Amino acid sequence: MENEDVDRTLTLLWRRTLGTPQGSRGPKQRVSVDEVIQAGIAVADEEGLLAFSMRKVADRLGLKLMSLYTYVPGRSELIGLMVDEVAGERELPELVGSLRERLTTLARNQWDEIHRHPWLLQADKSRPWIGPNVSDRYEWHLSAIEGAGLTDLEMDQVVTLITGFAEQSARASVDARRAAESTGISDVQWWEINAPVLEQVMPADRYPLSGRVGTAAGQEYNAISDPERSFRFGLDRIIDGLENLLKRPNPEGRNGRP
Repeated sequence: MENEDVDRTLTLLWRRTLGTPQGSRGPKQRVSVDEVIQAGIAVADEEGLLAFSMRKVADRLGLKLMSLYTYVPGRSELIGLMVDEVAGERELPELVGSLRERLTTLARNQWDEIHRHPWLLQADKSRPWIGPNVSDRYEWHLSAIEGAGLTDLEMDQVVTLITGFAEQSARASVDARRAAESTGISDVQWWEINAPVLEQVMPADRYPLSGRVGTAAGQEYNAISDPERSFRFGLDRIIDGLENLLKRPNPEGRNGRP
């Protein structure tokens, strides 16, 4: 990626602060950068990022493919703009209550966003674009744990831990939903089809623990798994660990308040 494209993309990300840059080539722009981003989000929502292309975005807007490049440098840059846009599509919830309640709000916000836009799971996060909405959300994340008794580095690690866990939990939920949609059968129907063969090759005396636990789980979930329940359980255990961490003596230099 050329430096001028990086500079241009950052300017586009912060367009509401800096002003929208004008295209440097091609005819007069017929639509706005915001409309291009919204069209990209719509394509990604419908088809995911694996099938996402600049041509599909251009077609949705009624533009020629090459004219799209007068708005954004390229596909990856457009996706970066889309990620930042959806990060700000809803007002961030107020962070109130105990540390557990605040961290649960963080995780639930991540879970809900991914279920609204599953393509976020396919976006490259190794070197993310730093836009205003992503920046505001990171500040919001940190405010949930400010004064809890963590060092600055620990605060960053806690945010990474909570949001990363929520993302992976949401992935399991999204995958389960896609499996049901693509196959046209529910988990219960899947089990009814496969159970006769599995009962022959997995006798109860050979897999006593699997049989007992699997039966209990299946009866409770009425499905192969319950991703949201696993999300809540895992999040509670993570917060249990963080609360235990905060019980340690308060060494000099820690970011805490009495």
